[in-house]
Amino acid sequence: MGKQECCCGCGSESVAESFGSDCFNLKTMKEYLSERVFTAIQATIRDGAPLNPAIADEVANGMRTWALKKGATHFTHWFQPLTGSTAEKHEAFIFPDFNGGVISQFTGKDLVQGEPDASSFPSGGIRATFEARGYTAWDPTSHAFVSNADTARAVLCIPCVFCGYNGEALDVKTPLLRSQAALVKQLKRVGEIFAVPETSRPHATLGPEQEYFLIDKALYDRRPDIAMCGRTLFGRRPARHQQMEDHYFGRIKPRILDFMADVDFRLWRLGVPGKTRHNEVSPAQFELAPVFEEQNLSVDHNLVVMQTLQDTARDHGLVCLLHEKPFAGVNGSGKHNNWAIVGTDGKNWFAPGETPHENAKFLFMVVATLKAIDTHAAAIRASVAFAGNDHRLGANEAPPAILSVYLGDQLEDIIDQIEAGGVKSSKKGGSIEIGVSTLPVLARDVTDRNRTSPFAFTGNKFEFRAVGSSQSCAEPNTILNLAMANALDEMCGELLAKLPGGKPPHGDGRHTKEFHSALQAVLQETVKAHKRVVYAGDGYVQSWQEEAARRGLPNLRSTPEALEVLLKPETIKLYKKYGVLSERESKSRYEVYIHAWKQIVEMEGGCALDLARTFILPAALEQEGILAASLETAKSLGRGDKARAAAYAKVAGLVEGLYQTADALEQALADDAKKVTPALASLREIVDQLEALCPDRIWPFPCYGEMFFQV
Repeated sequence: MGKQECCCGCGSESVAESFGSDCFNLKTMKEYLSERVFTAIQATIRDGAPLNPAIADEVANGMRTWALKKGATHFTHWFQPLTGSTAEKHEAFIFPDFNGGVISQFTGKDLVQGEPDASSFPSGGIRATFEARGYTAWDPTSHAFVSNADTARAVLCIPCVFCGYNGEALDVKTPLLRSQAALVKQLKRVGEIFAVPETSRPHATLGPEQEYFLIDKALYDRRPDIAMCGRTLFGRRPARHQQMEDHYFGRIKPRILDFMADVDFRLWRLGVPGKTRHNEVSPAQFELAPVFEEQNLSVDHNLVVMQTLQDTARDHGLVCLLHEKPFAGVNGSGKHNNWAIVGTDGKNWFAPGETPHENAKFLFMVVATLKAIDTHAAAIRASVAFAGNDHRLGANEAPPAILSVYLGDQLEDIIDQIEAGGVKSSKKGGSIEIGVSTLPVLARDVTDRNRTSPFAFTGNKFEFRAVGSSQSCAEPNTILNLAMANALDEMCGELLAKLPGGKPPHGDGRHTKEFHSALQAVLQETVKAHKRVVYAGDGYVQSWQEEAARRGLPNLRSTPEALEVLLKPETIKLYKKYGVLSERESKSRYEVYIHAWKQIVEMEGGCALDLARTFILPAALEQEGILAASLETAKSLGRGDKARAAAYAKVAGLVEGLYQTADALEQALADDAKKVTPALASLREIVDQLEALCPDRIWPFPCYGEMFFQV
């Protein structure tokens, strides 16, 4: 069958033929590797078997041959240091043959291990400046890919972990992989206890919904604040913004649709399963959601999504903004982290089952999740704590900083019954199995949606809505895995302790009264201890903040407050117990992230101060001079001057306020980073009032209305 034209009319091959064509996935591997090596690498990817070093040379040769056909001249170990973004160092395949020619060379050693300079990456004290040696190591469970295939910029990207000379993690991928191993171990225990067939390796899945803004490149070039800080430091909300509720899911403008189609096609070529695209709530805001994948691969793919959005936007005369709050007064952008668990039978264990026994396991998993979120709420909150998210959490459809769980009416009713001593009925049409289990067959759609909940059950997964749009999903998922592993570990131990001999019963023993009595007791005890985290109401209202305080739920409003959790003994103990982070690695994260927060806040403050004094003040003084001259002219002509006097007085007063708030911001920058944000807010209030009083020809920056609607 010949090649078909792409459905978007670009002349490229069909989507079906192009999907994953720039990705070295299992399909491609099978074409370029021997059967023996393919079987070995397949076991590593699918079953978590150790990587056999003996096959590295053949894999490298196959990968090189494939990449060269894609136009790649270089390869890079693509890794995720503690900077919040990815890193890469390009190495050419070209190697001199010392006979006047060159050859292309890429060995197993080149594939498996690299050595970037580790001294200039943040380490939180793990590495001294003079200790430069660091290592990258290939992660075969995530697909290598060629970026910019078929162009002169084509590069083979090899996903890797990154560690220091002594093996300490200097990235976010290593802890994620370690947390996955800890979770897998506990999921296997659950499978054994509930007699679930072990037909596949259990794992977590992820589907991150990526929100973003687009603005015209010409307008972006006239906004130094966005260029430097990723967000507007000044700017007043226009008369029309999102209040009409007409942008959300509205018709996509042709220019934006062209951009989205280009993004989809580029992602599909890279094997990234982009699925959903639509307008978001705010004007100029949009969303892209993928098909669920294995968690580690999905985290890597989301980083590819973010880079692709930004690169493609430039090609369309646009700029993609991934900041959590690029515009004040309208919705910010998050990354809804849809997290689920596939068990030893290959099924989603967060999906209600068809039998009472399956639902017993389902409820065990749901209750364990309540325990995980309640016990480790502060650490989970810390995983999304950074400067950008401080502007977003708690408003405009972003969840509050208080961690709570929304279950939906039916499931919450069942949890209430468990607390009371046993499930007797199902609220929304679920049938009842009368017998020893007293557990109902649940309806498939067991919840509504609560967009103000930071952690909501949505039928067969939990949606963690507090993840920021610009951040990697690695750290939030690391703590989710770890918290769940800890909860399952303890609940499995409690259940086994109530069974004869401390072991799960054989065969049909799982259906006996003794087993279900022990299970009901564990579920009841756990619900009683952790039900305080369940909340179905509006997460934005003040009354919830007061109620949460009465329940004893943590409310860590700012990044510095949240990050302190990383230094607490219980947090360090949790990470250390399951081998995810050593004490030194845990403390280093605090140092890295608090330093990054301080740098960003001070950078924003310094940028705002420069713009206020060199752009805004001259414009305001010009307007003040125009009004003063108009007032003098009116007086000389004997005309009424009340309106002119009022206009002049208002601008003059704001100019004086601009002087004062700028000086206050300068002092805050000199004193303490924690004072910068409120000082900047005061300066912004003055500037935004001045914007409303200065004509466009004087005001130095494009306004919100232009950026919202000129896309």
